[in-house]
Parts: sequence; structure tokens; C-alpha cells
Amino acid sequence: MKNVPSKVSIIVPVYNVENYLAKCLDSLLKQTHQNIEILVVNDGSKDNSGQIIQDYAQKYPEKIKPFSKQNGGLSDARNFGIDRATGDYIGFVDSDDYVTETMFEEMAGLAEKHQSKMVICNIQKVDQYGNVTQKLTQIPNMPEKIDLEKNFSIFSDLSYFACNKLFKKELFDQKRFKKDAHFEDIQLIPQLLLECEVIAQTQNFHYQYLERTDSITKTHTEKGLDILKAVKDVEQVFGKSKYADKIKELKNFQIFEGVYSFLAYLAFVKDKSIFYEMSGKLELFMKERDIKIKDILKYSRFDKNYLLSLPLKKKIFYLLFFAGQKKLIRKLI
Repeated sequence: MKNVPSKVSIIVPVYNVENYLAKCLDSLLKQTHQNIEILVVNDGSKDNSGQIIQDYAQKYPEKIKPFSKQNGGLSDARNFGIDRATGDYIGFVDSDDYVTETMFEEMAGLAEKHQSKMVICNIQKVDQYGNVTQKLTQIPNMPEKIDLEKNFSIFSDLSYFACNKLFKKELFDQKRFKKDAHFEDIQLIPQLLLECEVIAQTQNFHYQYLERTDSITKTHTEKGLDILKAVKDVEQVFGKSKYADKIKELKNFQIFEGVYSFLAYLAFVKDKSIFYEMSGKLELFMKERDIKIKDILKYSRFDKNYLLSLPLKKKIFYLLFFAGQKKLIRKLI
């Protein structure tokens, strides 16, 4: 008797993406992994997305499971899907992105081969014509199977996107995305990693992240403070995890997500009073954790000095901030 491949549940939250949804769903229907269910969660869309979902569900009833709910945001829609997923593994795909045909076959295969609860693939950014604008390698210079105990620097080096990962469903037994919070991936995915002993990766660029030209430029506001809240939530779980003694890696996580990611967001905050308020919160965050400027300047990601690897404009912004030159920064942004 032939072995039935593990079942993969792919959760697609949908909100007002009528121009992109078909391409996303087509890429999932073309998956070479046969045992999949595609949970498409319409999160209160006001455009034609709901009709597109119904059309696909009628045409592909064996693969597509349509759901409709009141608008509750990305975390709520993902959690809704998790509650209804019946697969051995769970993947998340944003409804304006798309994936390669072999993504879930390869990643489910790696999960089984290495008994890994989390599998990671690379991402490439694409424009509306499908041209690759940037390749984002997730874990360079490491093998397919990674023992976390021996390579725990991964904890502070990883980019914590939900969409380029495959998760064993049991990781969500006690955990969900935080509702009404921004940067929900930074808040949850590190917690899931702490439940793993082994992770697996492929160097293939399976996930295609669309850089949309029609989306309104996001206004950067005090919502960015949710980054610091996310780091605090992870710290609490870290302290109770089997990796609690790995203090250096926790500090590097605080520097990468709490300082660098926060500053990358802060660079686009236009409102002067919000900028200064958020700057003050970051300085307090650093003081409470005894993060010194020299720690930040020395921080290495994947064995390379992070600050030196950045584009010049970012480098200048960060260095001016660390030098306390906020007024000068305000003139630059």
C-alpha cells in the first residue's frame, strides 16, 4: 500500500484583494503536493474578493474551503483558519502573494525527513509583472537540518515571517497570533521556534512576495511600539523555555528586533511628537535591558557585522540616532 503524504492546511486570509487573489489561489491549486486543503478566510472584504472565493470553491470543492467572517484583522483571520485546519502541517500565504508549485511538497518532505516542527524557505520580492526585485536568503551557510541546541544563534538571526514557513500543527495547540496587535509574526513565531529542537530549511526561493504599487503608502505611527511589546512577550516565554540559559542569543534578539527593526520602522514616522515619544520608549527599552551602544554596533547576524551590511542611508540614520542626534535626524526624514 502506498503511503499517503502528510496533509497540509494552507491558510489564506483575504481582505480587499480582488486584483491579486486569483493568482494566489492558482499557485496553491497547482501544488505538486496532493494532500492539501486551502482554507480561504474572507475577513469582511468590501470588494469582489468574496465572489472570487465562492467561484473558486465551486470549481475546486475538493481543495478549497471557503469561510466568511466579520473583519477582525490578519491575526484573527489566521487564528480562524488554524481553528478549522485538519492537516498535519499548517502554512500561511498572504492573498496578494503567490508560491512556486513545489513549495509545499518540498517543505512537507523536509519536515518528515528530519522530524522537524518548522521548515523555512527563501523569499523573493517581485513586482506586478513577476520580475524579481530582491532575493531574501533566510539562513545562509547552514545545512538542510539544523540542530537548535548547537546552532542557537538562529534565534536572533532569523526573519520571523509566518508566510515562508511550514509548521507542525501541534505547535499551535496552546498558541495563537495576538489579536489587535501589529507585528504579530515577531510576537508569535519566535515562541513557536522555542518549542522546536530541530528546524529544516531549503535554499529554494519558493515564496513570492508582491511589492504592490496600488497600496496606499503606509503611515508609520505609534503602532510601531507593538514591536517592543512583541519582544517583551517573547522574553517572558524565553525565560520558561528549555533555552532559557542562552542569554547571549536573547540579547541579540532584543538588539535585532527591539532596536534595529524598531528603528527601521521609526525612520518613516513623520509626526514629530510621535517620533520623539517612540524614541524615548526605545531608550527606556535599551536601558531596562542594559543594551549599550557598543553591543548594538558589534551585533553580528549570520557571522557578519549587521550595521556594516546595511545601505548607507540606513547606516547614517542609525549612527545619528545612537549618537543622540535626533534633531538632525528629523531634518533628514
